[in-house]
Amino acid sequence: MTPKSTTTPKSATAAARATVYGYPRQGQARELKKAIEGYWKGRVTADALRATAAELRRRNWRELADAGIDEVPTGDFSYYDHVLDTTVLVGAIPERHRSAVATDPLDGYFAMARGTQEVAPLEMTKWFDTNYHYLVPELGPDTVFTADPAQQISQLTEARAMGLTARPVLVGPVTYLLLAKPAPGVAADFDPLTLLDRLLPVYARTLTALKAAGAEWVQLDEPALVQDRTPAELNATARAYRDLGALTDRPKLLVASYFGRLGAALPVLAKSPVDGLALDFTESAAANLDDLAAVGGLPGKRLVAGVVNGRNIWINDLAKSLGTLGTLLGLADRVDVAASSSLLHVPLDAALERDIDPQILRWLAFARQKTAEIATLAKGLSRGTAAIEGELSANRAALASRAASPITRDPAVRARAGAVTDADARRSQPYGQRTVAQRERLGLPLLPTTTIGSFPQTDELRVARADLRAGRIDSAGYEERIRAEIAEVISFQEKTGVDVLVHGEPERNDMVQYFAEQLTGYLATRHGWVQSYGTRYVRPPVLAGDISRPEPMTVRWTSHAQSLTDKPVKGMLTGPVTMLAWSFVRDDQPLGDTARQVALALRDEVDDLEAAGTSVIQVDEPALRETLPLRTADHADYLAWATEAFRLTTSGVRPDTQIHTHMCYAEFGDIVQAIDDLDADVISLEAARSHMQVAYELATHGYPREAGPGVWDIHSPRVPSTDEAARLLRTGLKAIPAERLWVNPDCGLKTRGWPETRASLENLVTAARTVRNELPAS
Repeated sequence: MTPKSTTTPKSATAAARATVYGYPRQGQARELKKAIEGYWKGRVTADALRATAAELRRRNWRELADAGIDEVPTGDFSYYDHVLDTTVLVGAIPERHRSAVATDPLDGYFAMARGTQEVAPLEMTKWFDTNYHYLVPELGPDTVFTADPAQQISQLTEARAMGLTARPVLVGPVTYLLLAKPAPGVAADFDPLTLLDRLLPVYARTLTALKAAGAEWVQLDEPALVQDRTPAELNATARAYRDLGALTDRPKLLVASYFGRLGAALPVLAKSPVDGLALDFTESAAANLDDLAAVGGLPGKRLVAGVVNGRNIWINDLAKSLGTLGTLLGLADRVDVAASSSLLHVPLDAALERDIDPQILRWLAFARQKTAEIATLAKGLSRGTAAIEGELSANRAALASRAASPITRDPAVRARAGAVTDADARRSQPYGQRTVAQRERLGLPLLPTTTIGSFPQTDELRVARADLRAGRIDSAGYEERIRAEIAEVISFQEKTGVDVLVHGEPERNDMVQYFAEQLTGYLATRHGWVQSYGTRYVRPPVLAGDISRPEPMTVRWTSHAQSLTDKPVKGMLTGPVTMLAWSFVRDDQPLGDTARQVALALRDEVDDLEAAGTSVIQVDEPALRETLPLRTADHADYLAWATEAFRLTTSGVRPDTQIHTHMCYAEFGDIVQAIDDLDADVISLEAARSHMQVAYELATHGYPREAGPGVWDIHSPRVPSTDEAARLLRTGLKAIPAERLWVNPDCGLKTRGWPETRASLENLVTAARTVRNELPAS
């Protein structure tokens, strides 16, 4: 598709504006993370934390304005999570946290996010199909909503004081309720959406307050509407925006959706009395254009067109996007230009990367580069392509460079992937036969204890890694430090009584990056930080070309750990789907093809671990549920290649080698059949915050293999007591028989400190022994 005109479009009633829905929060040097963690440790005062946050907001807004963004977002900045901020906005504070919030709102806010020793935090799960985690609202029939728009008003006032046109961004009322769960003690079948009529007046008061504070437009994000929605949910959406649109004293309303096709919700919103819609028009949501034409467009309304992908890091095809924008001009009163979603999901600035080949760097666009693309497209839409011919020429050259690069294609890798057969992705014996051989080889007790893989990444480890990069120590000195750390981890687990040990992963910077740095086709960034949750930031590698494994990646360290103990030590790998999901994956071939390449590279590692004597190998797939398409119609194709990739990784081992996998912080009920199809011998799952819900989901499905629903929430600093872990374990036994139940934390321990790790694992092992002794004698 090509732009309709090379001159100023006559159909445009006003110059197109450039905008974004959100921006990375952390700062170029992760200043927000450092300030918040300093506050938690008592080294930073509340006033100093607020000052740092305010400076970061101002810096972001000024940066956006200088880049050509005409309308900046406010309210997208958060100390921890924007859904948690919405919970504060609408006053839906859980009963157990109200005292803390009343005493100190900032400490109470962090208590809801992280918990305290006395009080559990809110449940945390993935934000749609991203690796961002949000805090799940807890609601019930007795929930009382009260408007508290102070934070929104404050940020709007800050931006307007800088002379900027600002648009507050809120999680919309329908999405907020659809993301919520019944509060503890509330019937599991309670539907939070029944609270809509109670919630809407709170949104109305918030909108009125924002208008009084100077807001011309307010954005209400409704990404839940790109999922399959029932007629009742669509009717609730129509009612919500009929009522909010009918308010007389309100700002203009822009309802935003992203991450996919709006589908049946599009005509509902198009007919509602709101003033504009923001839609995703990237390749994955291209059907929005046809759907918009089918409903007759948006006459009299504003359309914000998300033509720059807000979730990947590849440069935009500017000519193609201009063609889409040109088509959209006839479908709305005005068309403005944006990214497809908040830029929260990409790193800040590709220009900071000094270690990436400049030829490849031309192909990359992080948040700063994407804002420039948005501004360029808005200029081209308003003034015609002649006004941006230089940018278009450079963009064409960069796209051609990538398409022709030998980096992207390895004939040997493609030939191997093309030769894969169904038999390559099947174990040599069924589970019922394998488990007999594994129990004989491993000799484990009932309710065996283990951990997920990583142990605390201490300051000493981080210093050693930095010293190695800076040349202050050599490789021998660094490896000596790693060996000492492994010895400490193994010794602690043996003394504590853990049954299946791990080496603690001290050599690994990140569970994806560590492997990416050793596989061909991947690129590692130095500054590509992206928020995963709270103050947890990761640097997703860039998957740019065909994948292979030049040499073993983990065998040396696993074998060293095994030499220190007679107990089994797990080999630890990250699975192929997670390697894709937590990377910025190439967009020039089907994901299933890329997954198969990664699986074959990991299969080589699994085979080498087994050959070195490793009896238990864990291949983590925490992203299996996260990457599930948002529409049910797309599930089958995805799950077919995703489960095949896992089996291709793991199916070459002997029957008596036990294959584990791990998943965390997702809605597992949607993929229980896929979990079964993985054919892993043991799966460990997050379960502590959700009170063992997944154990019952597995039981309902009839899951026949071994499982370890977590009894320790590792994303909170609190130490679970022995009694607490034992209670969860007894709950698990109601769903999973003792001969198939494992005892483990929810997830890896990398983010925890050693004192809480020691205490929590000691309690976990004691709880397992206590409950083991309660079992009837066999």
